[in-house]
Amino acid sequence: MDTKEYLINYYENYDEDGRLTSKHGRVEYITTMKYLEKYLRPDMRILEIGAATGRYSHSLAQKGYQVDAVELVEHNIEIFKRNTKVGEKVSVTQGDATNLFGFQSNTYDIVLLLGPMYHLFTEDLKLKALSEAIRVTKKNGVVFVAYCMGDASVLSYGFIRGEIHNIIEKCMLNTETFDTFSHPWDIFELYRKEDIDKLRSHFDVTQLHFVATDGYTNHMRETVDKMDDKTYEIYLKYHFSICERQDMVGFSHHTLDIFRKD
Repeated sequence: MDTKEYLINYYENYDEDGRLTSKHGRVEYITTMKYLEKYLRPDMRILEIGAATGRYSHSLAQKGYQVDAVELVEHNIEIFKRNTKVGEKVSVTQGDATNLFGFQSNTYDIVLLLGPMYHLFTEDLKLKALSEAIRVTKKNGVVFVAYCMGDASVLSYGFIRGEIHNIIEKCMLNTETFDTFSHPWDIFELYRKEDIDKLRSHFDVTQLHFVATDGYTNHMRETVDKMDDKTYEIYLKYHFSICERQDMVGFSHHTLDIFRKD
């Protein structure tokens, strides 16, 4: 089974459309949108690569932006199309983040790469995906790239859920450095900040933000989901105050690298 087949099997059996709807899931969504709004301007063109079921694409289209989306998994595309509302200026095509052959260079003001880096397992493919996202971005345009973080998974899945011995037996963890190792059948590639910095360093870009999009939220998801609205508002305010603190970002399950094309 190749990487694409593992990915298709996973998303055909996973509720991606509902992932960001719980209180704990909304933290990642709200944070990403908050940073997007820092750079959105009228009449911008937006491309979302790896759009899944279109949560971000539809939200931006409903704000009046012209959004093009690319998604690999047909199951997700079907849901994306069903979620499209009348009046949205949004399109979706099937495609691969590492080869956007149908998209012209220097076309989009904002490019979102919010899922593909989760599922690429070689440096060559990772660099191709970043290169393609940057290629289709206009000069001075802004690129948003999401990553899954290794240490958060070691803590939550390894220790809290009691899978640490299983992870070690599968050779997914170096017990000296605690670096993580993933394969296509593991579905998710995991990173540390230094890995992300190294990938970005290959390109002529300027980093604007590095954001812990869900921070400590997924380690305390049951607590967050039980919060009343007033407490949740305070929690979000706290989260926003620490989400760019470099001493905190490694605890986040998801991070967002935001940079400008020079």
